[in-house]
Amino acid sequence: MTPAPVTLTDGDLVLREWTDADLPAMVELFDEPAVAYRTPLASPFDEAAAAAYLAMIRRTRADGSRLHLAITRNGGAPLGEVLLSTGQGAIGYAVGAAHRGQGLASRATRLLTAHAHRVLGLPRVVLQIEPDNTASTAVARAAGFRLTDEAPETARSNGRTHTLLTWAHEAPKPS
Repeated sequence: MTPAPVTLTDGDLVLREWTDADLPAMVELFDEPAVAYRTPLASPFDEAAAAAYLAMIRRTRADGSRLHLAITRNGGAPLGEVLLSTGQGAIGYAVGAAHRGQGLASRATRLLTAHAHRVLGLPRVVLQIEPDNTASTAVARAAGFRLTDEAPETARSNGRTHTLLTWAHEAPKPS
């Protein structure tokens, strides 16, 4: 059974599911050095990589393990992506170079975090951020996440090892 489409909004910012029409935008957004450096996305990120990524997005959406949403203004062209790994309660994001510095990642992270707590019932949502990633650290703080004292984790992608610190957001206590 196909899950019902998810759309989240806080006004002009709209998070929506990716479509086939978004494939060229994916290439434009994700085929750039900063995305390759900080994420496990394929590099180069060409049309074939975009098609494979969209197929993976649809598979993991259907099995309930992930939710990938395009970050848009008013539902238009994608400006980036925010995703939630439901089993781990982990959020990730990438914003296209031309759209950075506009608060899109923090707004999208706040929206998806609220959805994870309220709709999916996740008691804790996390971000895993490299210590030198000042932009993502700013996103975490702006979205209400707190750095934990958990031991750093390591991950390997695109030929390098990432040391990741855990930032957490706890669900509000019922009143």
